[in-house]
Amino acid sequence: MTRVIDLNADLGEDESPDGIARDIAIMNVVSSCNIATGGHAGSEKSMRTMLSAAKAKAIAPGAHPSYPDRAGFGRTSMNITLTDLVVSLTEQLRTIAAIAAEVGVALTHIKPHGALYNDAQDDPDLARLLVDIASQSRLPLMGMAGSLIQQASSEGNIGFITEAFIDRRYTSEGRLVPRSEAGAVIAQEDQRIRQGLDLARGAALTTQDGSTLTVPAQSLCLHSDSDGALETATKMRRALEQAGMVIGTVGL
Repeated sequence: MTRVIDLNADLGEDESPDGIARDIAIMNVVSSCNIATGGHAGSEKSMRTMLSAAKAKAIAPGAHPSYPDRAGFGRTSMNITLTDLVVSLTEQLRTIAAIAAEVGVALTHIKPHGALYNDAQDDPDLARLLVDIASQSRLPLMGMAGSLIQQASSEGNIGFITEAFIDRRYTSEGRLVPRSEAGAVIAQEDQRIRQGLDLARGAALTTQDGSTLTVPAQSLCLHSDSDGALETATKMRRALEQAGMVIGTVGL
């Protein structure tokens, strides 16, 4: 049977002309995208631009909410009450949903960003909070296989798309090596492509400590802000198709 795999990218995080142009070009390669909702990056203008482009290119647009941390790009865990976090995330999702309605395109999923994404994989309170918000939005969540957020999604009868990263190293526990550690981001393009193919085939990866790990994934993430992101995305899609796989949404 032909394997269908989703390629996704986090977009709308760089509002410079070059950043916008790059993100729109990446939409020619991916099958879904996650659009920054103002928590760590993005504005109503960039959301409108990304949603309009996603509609034109017929790719699945998701919301990419974050801790309210524009100064730190949402990459640091926050000491914030769950009540305040709910208020922030609800406002972020309300904003992008209103713009999506204006543009005439339906949001397809929610993928939390950065530290919120990582924290929610193993924090039961955050996992349940995100499931509650996804339930109210009637959208599936995207996250890591074997995580508490996947478990909470199942318990809450919320759709869940398993995701893995082609340009990030993994720990032996199946979590991402923190960006603060050397080698956390895979810089070499050939290694990114190799990891993407291994993930798509269900082959084991070599983790940070040298052990092996299989990471189930329905969707592969291509970071738009990585060096050479567009070139890597193009080559990744070509390599997957040459390996007999079809690029398309799964579970959306």
